[in-house]
Amino acid sequence: MIRILLAEDDTAMRSYLTRALEKAGYSVVAVASGIEALPMIRTEIYDLLLSDIVMPEMDGIELAQHCNEISPQTKVMFITGFAAVSLRAGREAPHAKMLSKPFHLNDLVMEVERLFEDEIALSL
Repeated sequence: MIRILLAEDDTAMRSYLTRALEKAGYSVVAVASGIEALPMIRTEIYDLLLSDIVMPEMDGIELAQHCNEISPQTKVMFITGFAAVSLRAGREAPHAKMLSKPFHLNDLVMEVERLFEDEIALSL
């Protein structure tokens, strides 16, 4: 089962995304900040870091950079509602997928499926 670490500071959005991803068959661990996510990346293996970009204390870009150093096999997808921030993310984390808010949950699930097409096909 594909394991996702979700870092999202908005409680309602975090809950909403967690339910949608779990319903789609993914294992999701959800945290409220990059500071909370960092030790989890150090101690557990995740297939995907799904992170909001704009968060207090440690933004999603910084979290993704740490993730790349600690667990380079972990894929990264950002979610954001800020166009300027997404441009910065594209420069600083060029291999990360970007999903702009607002988005439909089906779009999120489809993007996650695309990231793992090969792994999903092998498991069938």
